[in-house]
Amino acid sequence: MQTIELLNIPNYFSSYYLKGLNDIAHLEYRPNIEFKKYNGLPLIIFRVKKKLVVIDNRDPVGVSKELYDLANLIYVTNRLQDSADYNQDKIRPLFPHYPINTWELYLKIFGISWYKQIGWKNALREIYIQNRRPSYKNHSITNSFRPYVFFSGSIWKQEIVANEQRSSFIKACQNHPHLHFEGGMVPRDDRQNLGLDDVLGPKRYSYKEFNEKSCRSLVNFNNPAVLGAISWRFAEYLNMGTFILSLPWKTELPVFPVHGKEIHIIEDLKGINELLSFLLKNPSYHRMILKGGKTYFHKYCQPKKQGEMIMENMDKI
Repeated sequence: MQTIELLNIPNYFSSYYLKGLNDIAHLEYRPNIEFKKYNGLPLIIFRVKKKLVVIDNRDPVGVSKELYDLANLIYVTNRLQDSADYNQDKIRPLFPHYPINTWELYLKIFGISWYKQIGWKNALREIYIQNRRPSYKNHSITNSFRPYVFFSGSIWKQEIVANEQRSSFIKACQNHPHLHFEGGMVPRDDRQNLGLDDVLGPKRYSYKEFNEKSCRSLVNFNNPAVLGAISWRFAEYLNMGTFILSLPWKTELPVFPVHGKEIHIIEDLKGINELLSFLLKNPSYHRMILKGGKTYFHKYCQPKKQGEMIMENMDKI
């Protein structure tokens, strides 16, 4: 089995890809003083076959020049389509992911260094957060077809457009005469709900509640998140085998899901109500899309598949 040398300790944002690498290689932590400052961040820095690779799970805030100069390849989860910074030669997109519970894997790989390098308080916080996330599971399709839609999302202070997109989806569902809607935008702790009080939900749903209700939902809505990033929920929706209604991407993917086969994409918000009415009358289309999305996930997005893709690309440079 190929050995991968991990040169830093990533945070829980990177747990999905860390599992993917662990599924296809032997991981060894070899602390490097040069990369110590990247401990506890959503970055995996590793060496394999004498080549330096970075997996960047941050929001799309730009590429680190230092890492770009040192690395042979940099994989990013949020490679913005219209950004020159993200379209440099060494930058590669990744398929979607979501944080999973891998704290035991972290402890196995990093041992006591996990606590020493990022501090006991931060390490315990990481364990707490990971324990609130699910362990990875390849879900079965539930094929839920009922006049019920669930959606719950955050209100972001700096993302007015994204907030409005989510608000429009909620209102379309609330006002549809043949649908029952549950959820809404999650009230902010600081009570600054940015004029979205009419679409607020009753509470913040637990992960278990969110997933159970999302699995039952006729449709799950996807739109660009913070700074145009791809939402964690997108990969979860794919894995659960649900019907995904999406606005156009702002990020690159190695392979995009196909509209009308693996996902349903609308160009603007005016298409939401029409799609909802169409779905209620066309269960066969609903079934085709959710099955197609699950096939897409199975083919490209599983942790092991992503680890294999990363290793295969290493042989090409």
